[in-house]
Amino acid sequence: MIVFVHRKDLRIADMPAFTYISRKGSKSLHLFVLDPVILSERRTEAASGRHFMAMLARLQELYRREGAKLNVVYGAPEEIIPQAALLHEACEVVVHRDDTPYARQRDGKLEKTLWRLGIPLTVLSDQPLAEPDEFHRYAGRQTPYKVFTPYYRKWSEFVRDTFQPPSAVSLRQLTTASLHESLADAYRSPFRIEPLPNEESMTEPERALGAFVGSKLSDYADRRDWYATDATSGLSAYINTGAISIRTVYESMLEGETYEAWRRQLAWRDFYLYQSALDPLFFRYERHFDLSILSDRHVDAWSRAETGIPIIDAAMTQLNETGRMPNRLRMVTAMFLTKNLLAPFPFGESLFRHRLADADNVLNRGGWLWSASLGFDAAPYFRIMNPESQSRQWDPAGEYIRRWLPQLRAFSDRDIHRPLPHAIVDLKASRARAIDVYKQILSSAGAMQREVDEKEPEPGSAL
Repeated sequence: MIVFVHRKDLRIADMPAFTYISRKGSKSLHLFVLDPVILSERRTEAASGRHFMAMLARLQELYRREGAKLNVVYGAPEEIIPQAALLHEACEVVVHRDDTPYARQRDGKLEKTLWRLGIPLTVLSDQPLAEPDEFHRYAGRQTPYKVFTPYYRKWSEFVRDTFQPPSAVSLRQLTTASLHESLADAYRSPFRIEPLPNEESMTEPERALGAFVGSKLSDYADRRDWYATDATSGLSAYINTGAISIRTVYESMLEGETYEAWRRQLAWRDFYLYQSALDPLFFRYERHFDLSILSDRHVDAWSRAETGIPIIDAAMTQLNETGRMPNRLRMVTAMFLTKNLLAPFPFGESLFRHRLADADNVLNRGGWLWSASLGFDAAPYFRIMNPESQSRQWDPAGEYIRRWLPQLRAFSDRDIHRPLPHAIVDLKASRARAIDVYKQILSSAGAMQREVDEKEPEPGSAL
């Protein structure tokens, strides 16, 4: 018996773990553990939690249709999984790799407990196209890449040389078991997993991929930043929960010509996953730099869409009402909070992590570090996006602002981008102040050397 634990892999197609179990020829017990540390009541009520639970409901239904069993329980994974493995006389526990601090701590505890029971923990790669350690060996480097462009060149070579098509092993080929009744009762979930509203919900990820490849991909490079038209892929919420595999997404692109802009977005995603695995500071830059000069004074106004800067308030309104925000505006709003409003980036990072339906801990942090000029290949401290200029450039007619701030519909195309009289900050003065402040912050790292290339491209985090 092999125990397999679903986590950020809410699908049944192209599963490295299924391929592994199939090769072993063993019966398997499939679990999903609703971890109260991650899926608190607050999280399940937020957009990110609601989407995750919807994808979990979809996963349950996919199992049911395949005549297989997914056992959903609630509690501490490091407590439940060893008990299940012991009770079912498992020879092995299998999971897909996760590199967040909590995941490492959780899996470390799990591995130690299983080791004492004589049961190995096998960790397989699933999230990136280029598994960080394997890619690092391929590159032959002693230190990680800190700048995206050389990373991307080597990443392109690696993916070209090593990419494996999605696995054909299906859930039907596995023999799944039901969790022992005593454990199922002891760790019964307090959450009701609502059934999906309709049949179309079952194929959401695949339909989103098909729609993107069929109608948006050819214009992606030219249109993705024109946020009023929603020209992005719309796939990030499915990729980040593992409802569709990154290999399936990549393969769909290979069927036609190579689209460079889209490839770069996939590479940026891997670059953040690479950093999370190999940069020891990735999850603690706020402790590495002295951010005490910053303040949370304006965080509430920013979060409530009450800054008086039209494009910022429109973007935050969309986020608050729908759990979505175009990638271009994620950068603009994040840089506005960290630079113009001089707020510590963790405040914005935490809010995005809860309110974005497609939230991913690693990718979200990577985007906020970039905006705050911290970490690998971050935006130079003197590069500060002007919200008014960004609004005029990417949506000259102000369609997006009118959509989300209908009270401004009567404004002319010229005036609709301008800060309102009650704006909480002056854009020009706050920019000058931010440059001075962030120069001071970056010098607080002492011996830490940062590689800054003013010409580096902007990252992508919401595909």
